Amino acid sequence: MIDINSPAPDFTLPTGDGSELTLSSLHGKTVVLYFYPKDDTPGCTTEARDFTSKAQDFAAAGAVIIGASKDTPAKHKKFTDKHELAITLVSDEDGKLCEAYGTWILKSFMGRKYMGIERATFLIDASGVIRQIWHNVKVKGHADEVLAAVKAL
Repeated sequence: MIDINSPAPDFTLPTGDGSELTLSSLHGKTVVLYFYPKDDTPGCTTEARDFTSKAQDFAAAGAVIIGASKDTPAKHKKFTDKHELAITLVSDEDGKLCEAYGTWILKSFMGRKYMGIERATFLIDASGVIRQIWHNVKVKGHADEVLAAVKAL
């Protein structure tokens, strides 16, 4: 498990637009890295749309928003196009990014236990250090809370 004030684990992953994104290439910018379970599901769509609605405010504060799930780049592209998302989505198909950030967890739904992605957000400062972590995120109001934290850095 990683903690506040620890270096953010670096990664290079494919995006929905066919390119690759490397975290360390964003050195000098604040990064909001959020993990979500699955493209085009109600909570995940709301969260992505909320971050998109505030994308210009995040950019004005010097921050980049990256969403991560185990969906394929093709699914990310379809999700982004369908909802006109203005954020970058990375594909963690093998789950190594989720494991590095401790978001691949045992979940329970209606008495059934299974492994899945915890909805969590990591605020990474311009030098690559984790400054804030939100676990078990509730979608409503979350983008506003993260934007306030970005502005307070």
